[in-house]
Amino acid sequence: MGAAVARAVRNFNLENRAEREISRMKPSPAPRHPSTKNLLREQMSSHPEIKGEIDRKDDKLLSLLKDVYVDSQDPVSSLQVKDAGTHQKPKEFRLPKDHQFDMMNVENIPKGKITVVEALTLLNNHKLYPDTWTAKKIAEEYHLEQQDVNSLLKYFVTFEVKIFPPGGKKAIQSK
Repeated sequence: MGAAVARAVRNFNLENRAEREISRMKPSPAPRHPSTKNLLREQMSSHPEIKGEIDRKDDKLLSLLKDVYVDSQDPVSSLQVKDAGTHQKPKEFRLPKDHQFDMMNVENIPKGKITVVEALTLLNNHKLYPDTWTAKKIAEEYHLEQQDVNSLLKYFVTFEVKIFPPGGKKAIQSK
């Protein structure tokens, strides 16, 4: 169903869009630097046969080009070979932990993955209670790999607001 809709949107008004693109003015080449322009003009005036050589078509090369025939097929990528040989296991899903932030109505989550809310919750729990919420317990609770949880706890932290008291300095009075 989705592919049919995508194809319809992609092919909508295709001929008119192609015609408009073909008839559009092509970009002109960038202007040459004045020093280069002067050098080219000098060379062309001192060697006028160069201009003729540039414009001339070489019949020998054209005949060789007509004899060229290319027949190619795309090689089969190693990913396609692997996919054809192995059957995909059915994915295992788990239910979300808390339904308090039910904005997107997530019904099930693949094992080995967590939602943003769950990630923030487990990071906050680990920060507040590191003895009870260890990496091993988090991995078991959320069905994650131990290495992934260790990396998550090492490289990610939750946002923390710190308000510093004016500690001995006079506060500016508003007028």
